[in-house]
Amino acid sequence: MTITQRATKVVPAGSWSEAADHVALDYEARFLRRKRLVAASGVDFLVDLPEVVNLTGGEAFALEDGRFIEVRCGLEPVLVITGDLTRLAWHIGNRHTPCQIETGRLVIRDDHVLEAMLKGLGAKVEKRMEPFRPESGAYGTGRTMGHDHGGHDHGHSHAHGHGGFHVHA
Repeated sequence: MTITQRATKVVPAGSWSEAADHVALDYEARFLRRKRLVAASGVDFLVDLPEVVNLTGGEAFALEDGRFIEVRCGLEPVLVITGDLTRLAWHIGNRHTPCQIETGRLVIRDDHVLEAMLKGLGAKVEKRMEPFRPESGAYGTGRTMGHDHGGHDHGHSHAHGHGGFHVHA
């Protein structure tokens, strides 16, 4: 299949109109720089951006021919958490897990280990298929990256102290 269009620019939400099509992307797929995508109508295009972007939904890819392809948050397996939200949010954050914070509920990506931990803390946890839109990083941009301690080296040593803080050395 030949790709006929390239998108070299992302247009922010609210600054474009009349999308020709849309593409639904899950949380991981919304973090990209260069990737072949297929819109809802079956039209494929190449996203070829100068740098990695973190899309949150509502933006549009600007194709070379002037059309816009709307970015929508796709459905994905999530855990909807209710209970003592302040306490539960602290435990989720202590594990560096991206979290969508809403009135009356927290939403994280489906993870059986975190599900068991949260239930052990008294949370009500429900599996659902929903768009996932977690909070941005602490400084308002970027992603809060998960923290897997197995099999990687991210260029610094670290230790977890009491109270849930994370120390980078």
